[in-house]
Amino acid sequence: MVRICPPSPFEKPDDTKAPPSADELDRRLMSQAEKLASYARDPRADDDEITFKQFEQSIIRRVFDIGCTAVALFLTCCETRIRARTPRWLVQGGRSFERKSPTDRSIMTWFGSVRYWRTYMLERDAPKGGHGFFPLEHELGLTSDRFGFNMLAVVVRLATTLSFATAKSTAEIFLPEVPATEVIEQTTLGFGRFTSKWFESAPAPDDDGDVLVILFDGKGTPQATEEELELRRQPWKDRPRASSPRHRGRQNRGQRPKKKRPKPDDKSKNARMATMIVMYTLRTVGTELHGPINKWHYASFAPKKHAFAIAFREAKKRGFDPDGDDVIQIVTDGDPDLARYTKLFFPKAIHTLDVIHVVERLWKASTCFYEAGSEAQENWVEEQKDLLYAGRIEEVITELRARRNKLCRSNKNEKRRERLKKLIDYLKTRVHMMNYAELVDEDLEIGSGAVEGAVKHIIGKRCDQGGMRWIVERNEAVVQLRCIEVNGDWERFTSFVHDRIRGRQLEDLSRIRIQQKVAEPLPKLVNRPKCKDAA
Repeated sequence: MVRICPPSPFEKPDDTKAPPSADELDRRLMSQAEKLASYARDPRADDDEITFKQFEQSIIRRVFDIGCTAVALFLTCCETRIRARTPRWLVQGGRSFERKSPTDRSIMTWFGSVRYWRTYMLERDAPKGGHGFFPLEHELGLTSDRFGFNMLAVVVRLATTLSFATAKSTAEIFLPEVPATEVIEQTTLGFGRFTSKWFESAPAPDDDGDVLVILFDGKGTPQATEEELELRRQPWKDRPRASSPRHRGRQNRGQRPKKKRPKPDDKSKNARMATMIVMYTLRTVGTELHGPINKWHYASFAPKKHAFAIAFREAKKRGFDPDGDDVIQIVTDGDPDLARYTKLFFPKAIHTLDVIHVVERLWKASTCFYEAGSEAQENWVEEQKDLLYAGRIEEVITELRARRNKLCRSNKNEKRRERLKKLIDYLKTRVHMMNYAELVDEDLEIGSGAVEGAVKHIIGKRCDQGGMRWIVERNEAVVQLRCIEVNGDWERFTSFVHDRIRGRQLEDLSRIRIQQKVAEPLPKLVNRPKCKDAA
């Protein structure tokens, strides 16, 4: 891989070296800047002009060195100011601390490794497990992670779109030093601990429309089986070593239990279903509804009822009352659970069945009496579509009944008759959700294309690729962070995380680590306010 930025030379700290003063760092910074300016004025070698490509590549390392010196100068000056106002003895929260001499630490910043010194406050007469703190790190919001917050936020943002390994290799192109794949995964879990609080506290969008549209859909992602988890938990020292990378695959295949060959129609992947929400508003302009406005995404592997509780909360936040006269439309794929929770949380909403799901079922049903791909099949489906869009659903059901009655009762036709009966029953119970003619006249939605696309883009593209096997709680963190990124709230979210961490550090004098090995549990069910629970 060609790196735009060369690796940072990480030197082992010299314990005998005294911390540099601010004046020394200031002189070093000015010297580096002057050398860079001198090089830019005349970078020639042997009076031969260099190309722009050569010049640009040659100054990258110099610019990053200047950045490292500037960061070291900033930390040194902050430490001087903070140490000057820190008393030798400090009592806070019933705990007593004594100021000690500064100790050194190396942190990997955006520009490379920086070594700095900071005062340590030792807790006196502390019980077993007591600890001190570093005033500099608490006031500046530095965590105990070896990497700076900005770098961790960027690699996690990459990990919401790319696999953890690909996120690492992508960041290596631009940065001199990046976290390992395991660190990126643990940092993602750490950021994932703040997603629920962010969604709850995020403000409502400005300049919203007057019609609220909420679309629901589901998507399954492959989950790791117990056998796979047992192999993952096996200590590395107990695993047999392959003689070369070439033989590692053979060795791993020999350890796995032999799987049965799947049948052609077997598409099982040990999936766990996530519920996806797409919410936006429409604004009335004359006789039309313009939009979508302020589109918002949310996904969770918690039960479907949780998704409706979140949608209810967001609707109230946007100023739409599910029990009032506000126009709210819910679009689903006909799932009975979604219909039940729609009645519970949005009893006055316009509940619409996605017309594309109905058309797809008509195409499957047409193979019971027409050859697949024939002109007659296409003509029949087009006729039924015209009836659907005209709001004549009963005529479609009557046509299906007539087609079913024409099929004689024989073993050959039994499956066809059963397929047609299921479609008839499906349509009969959902006639009230298929008033497409009225919806078209009112310029409302009749399809769920927005949520179908969101499911593929947010969940499928990141979490349902070949070879992926998830643990559901870890999958939840990735999916919710991806929703925040797609919503355009990433910068506000990372500022929210940074402020929460710094506030906690200042409050209880604890050293916080963003990286987490254990994922946050799935969100708990939230009942509809002032309403009995639905079974």
